[in-house]
Amino acid sequence: MANVSVYNKEGAKVGSMDLNDSVFGVEVNTNLMHAAVVAQLANKRQGTQSALTRSEVSGGGRKPWRQKGTGHARQGSTRSPQWVHGGVVFAPKPRDYSVKMNKKEKAAAIKSALTSRVNDSKIFVMEDLAFGEIKTKPVKAMLDALNAKKALIVTAEADKIVTLSARNIEGVRIVESGSINVFDILKYDNLVITKDAVAKIQEVYA
Repeated sequence: MANVSVYNKEGAKVGSMDLNDSVFGVEVNTNLMHAAVVAQLANKRQGTQSALTRSEVSGGGRKPWRQKGTGHARQGSTRSPQWVHGGVVFAPKPRDYSVKMNKKEKAAAIKSALTSRVNDSKIFVMEDLAFGEIKTKPVKAMLDALNAKKALIVTAEADKIVTLSARNIEGVRIVESGSINVFDILKYDNLVITKDAVAKIQEVYA
C-alpha cells in the first residue's frame, strides 16, 4: 500500500495514511485516461450549430441572366455559395457529439488518474478543511504552505464555506468526492483531498 503524509490546514505534517492499492496503486493506463477525457469533452458539446445550404436559402429561383452572350460567367441561381447571401457549402447541421464509455472503463480511468497523482507525489491528504468562516486568505495560505498553486480540492461532501472561500483563487477548483473525473484530476497539477473524501472514494472504487 502507498503511504502518504497527512497535513493540517497550516500545511504541517500531522500523520500518515495508507492508500488502497486497488484505487491509488493500479497500473496507469494512459490510453484509457485519454479516452475518458475525449468522451467528457465531447459530451459537453451542444451540437446545435446550424447554417443554411443553397437549397434552404430563400430566393434564387430564377436564373440571374441568360446562359450565353453576356460576357459574364454562367450562373444558375443567386443563392449559389459564391454569391453574397448565398448558401453555405457543407453547412454545419445539428448533430449529437456524445461518446459512450461503460462504467468499468470510467472507473479504471479514474483509478489511473488518481494513481498518477500518487506516483508524481502530487497528492496532499488533509486532516480536514473545517474553516470557521468564508474567507479566501486561509485557503490561499494553506495552498501556499503545501506549494500547491494549481490544485483540485476534493471534499467528502459539498462544503459551502470551502467552495465560497476558494472560488476566487486562480487555478483552483473544488469538487466533492462523488463528482471527481479524469479531466479535472489531470488538468490540475495537485490533488488536495480530505481523509474523509479518500475513504469515500476507496469505498466506491475499491
